[in-house]
Amino acid sequence: MKTFFVLTAIGIVLMVLFQSFTLMSLNKTEEQKYSVVLKEKDFEIRFYPSATVATINSNAKTYKDLSGPGFRKLAGYIFGGNETNTSISMTSPVHMNINDSVSSMSFVMPSSYTQENLPKPNDPNVLIQKTPEEYVAVMRFGGFASDQDLVFYSKKLNDILEEKGISAYGNARYLGYNPPYQLVNRRNEIIVSVKWDEKRSQQ
Repeated sequence: MKTFFVLTAIGIVLMVLFQSFTLMSLNKTEEQKYSVVLKEKDFEIRFYPSATVATINSNAKTYKDLSGPGFRKLAGYIFGGNETNTSISMTSPVHMNINDSVSSMSFVMPSSYTQENLPKPNDPNVLIQKTPEEYVAVMRFGGFASDQDLVFYSKKLNDILEEKGISAYGNARYLGYNPPYQLVNRRNEIIVSVKWDEKRSQQ
């Protein structure tokens, strides 16, 4: 019995140390740049400048079906699956657009890269693209994301925007910031494009 408690205590200590190391590593991960133009209690409006992304399209219709296969293909590209065998640093967040037509997952490339200087993917299904600049409404939630969460928070965000008289368009999208082995302080976001007048930010 004593051995069991000792092993359990060691396991807990190792898990805490591992999670602490994970959090420190994430603090060094480059995050996609944006500026907050309006902050409310339950949501905020951000401006995202254009960014370079690696994207994979998919027929997946759920978070579960897109997240695993999509991540593996994009990870293959940044971990050396390209014409120069170059390893490209992981950034955050991972973008997911899940809908009934063509879904997609995107990794934002480090800011030091452009479409012109990124190595060509070995996998022809990995596309290097430039995103348009845009204003988006954002709602954050914690824990491990699920399809139910995405539906719930998408509706909640759209209901608030309608109540506030903010015009949204396009599909709600998901942003994931954490690796699957991170158990605490997880960050998930639902975003949707909005029509925004900068004058409104100054009111």
